[in-house]
Amino acid sequence: MTPMSAEEIERLAHKRAGAKLGWYVHATVYVLVNLMIFAAAYFGWRSRPWNPYATLGWGLGLALHGVSVFVLGKGSGLRERMVAQERERLRREHGGS
Repeated sequence: MTPMSAEEIERLAHKRAGAKLGWYVHATVYVLVNLMIFAAAYFGWRSRPWNPYATLGWGLGLALHGVSVFVLGKGSGLRERMVAQERERLRREHGGS
């Protein structure tokens, strides 16, 4: 792996911090919205019971978002290896340096 310049490190740090912050916002909205839906179903609309399928589906999306940010988004992770492979392939095909 080639050493990164200070600008590249700064850009990557900002990108990763933004991705993590995006997940935290997503998780907060998930909790707040689902608490409101549950409270409305429990306290207000007792004629129709709360349906957990939307919460479970959104929870799966939140989990996959977390995997993409915290597991696949690391410096030595899958994404960086794939980018490096693609970069090398493009350099070979187009004769770039």
